[in-house]
Amino acid sequence: MDLNLKNKRIVVTGASRGIGLSIAESFLKEGARVALFARTESTLNDIRKFFLGKYSENNFLVMACDVTDPKALKENISKLKDTWFGIDILVANVGNGSSVPEPMPNTEAFEIVFNTNFKSAEFVVRELIPDLIESEGNIIFISSIAGLEAFGAPTDYSVAKAAIIALSKNLARKLAPKIRVNCIAPGNVYFPGGSWDDKIQKDPERIQNLIESTVPMKRFGSPEEIADLVLFLASERASFITGSCIVVDGGQTVGFH
Repeated sequence: MDLNLKNKRIVVTGASRGIGLSIAESFLKEGARVALFARTESTLNDIRKFFLGKYSENNFLVMACDVTDPKALKENISKLKDTWFGIDILVANVGNGSSVPEPMPNTEAFEIVFNTNFKSAEFVVRELIPDLIESEGNIIFISSIAGLEAFGAPTDYSVAKAAIIALSKNLARKLAPKIRVNCIAPGNVYFPGGSWDDKIQKDPERIQNLIESTVPMKRFGSPEEIADLVLFLASERASFITGSCIVVDGGQTVGFH
């Protein structure tokens, strides 16, 4: 299936590992141009060196930027637009489920988690909406099943991911027909160095039992499976899909609906 993504100008936030990195590379494989936003410059430089052996240097940019910092974000977006003269697709992917087990985290902890998981998306969308209107592009948010159902995930993380879903649906209605806006809610996605990898290292038997008892497909999802859906939603093949929140969780939340 030709997704017609060649030369599309893509911004992916949280792009240095896991789902974000897989999304970025999947777009590159389709011939798109990708700007990878992440906080850690050294990690981005390693990615750049790796990509240079596989993709044209003209097709990707690495942008060391904390997207929860509006000033830094504005500066980096300005540099990007000076280079590419516009943006076609935004994938807002920043997320971190690390938090505390208390039912109501203290104010400081709540704010940190909310900023990471929601404000990161809010700020980048604010910056890019004018460009996406001009290009008649689209926005894809990466949320979580924790934003749809309450099954034990940290409260602040769940609230932030629920807010992402609400934002995507409101923008989908209010920015149509110029911009399509969709959301993906992944379940448990494994990748080396990720949170599930850490949990497996500590107690592999418990995690295996947890996955087999709560996920009908009895396995983790992969970053590549999320990336495949992102590319489809970003393409012309999905031109009538907007305002959707698509769950990719191996059936974990089926019994909640």
